[in-house]
Amino acid sequence: MKPHGEDNASHPYEPDETPAAAPESPAAAAPVDEVIGVRRGMFGVAGTGDTSGYGRLVRTIKLPGGTPPPYGGYLDEIVVELRNALTAARFEEAIERIIVFRGELTLHVRREHLLEVAKTLRDHEALRFELCLGVSGTHYPDDKDRELHAVYALNSITHNRRVRLEVSVPDADPHIPSLYPVYPTTDWHERETYDFFGILFDGHPSLTRIAMPDDWRGHPQRKDYPLGGIPVEYKGARIPPPDERRSYS
Repeated sequence: MKPHGEDNASHPYEPDETPAAAPESPAAAAPVDEVIGVRRGMFGVAGTGDTSGYGRLVRTIKLPGGTPPPYGGYLDEIVVELRNALTAARFEEAIERIIVFRGELTLHVRREHLLEVAKTLRDHEALRFELCLGVSGTHYPDDKDRELHAVYALNSITHNRRVRLEVSVPDADPHIPSLYPVYPTTDWHERETYDFFGILFDGHPSLTRIAMPDDWRGHPQRKDYPLGGIPVEYKGARIPPPDERRSYS
């Protein structure tokens, strides 16, 4: 909060206004970090492959627990407005946890509610997150039944605010609803995330690889993908002429 007399044009509140604190919620009531595994060595290499010189380095792998309110600044307003727009019961069904880290808000959304939450954030007058800046994949092999995560960064041009949505799915069932119907800008980002992580975005108009060949085995940015000793799979490959190449539309 800026002192009186300073320019508050970029601040969402007037100098003597205080944002309403977000109500207590089971999704945000447990700030304890979740330990999902232990990593040994600098690169987590198992067996005799660790040549880093840090083979005795041991650290726990943690994921942040929920952040309790108040979150500070406009973050409380986003949570309150989203809860009101969805209704409290629907909000609790949709939001697994709320994380605030370094002043940034991440809403962990259950995949079956992703489209509803995204559409509400886009269309509700007090929220107006009109732009999705893309989707990134992450892979946590030790996060049992939530190994694959998709992270969406949303931007409100109207209110000059940002929020992240994060969805986690098991490696055995890597399906997430495509956000293309709500944010068409996710088109190529979802293809890239599928290509490199193997997340399947249901409802995408043309979910194809965009960097690796169509018949490439595996997804190169996953942590279980081999770091070395990979056969040269391009040997003997034939690039078709432009008029015979697959269309991406």
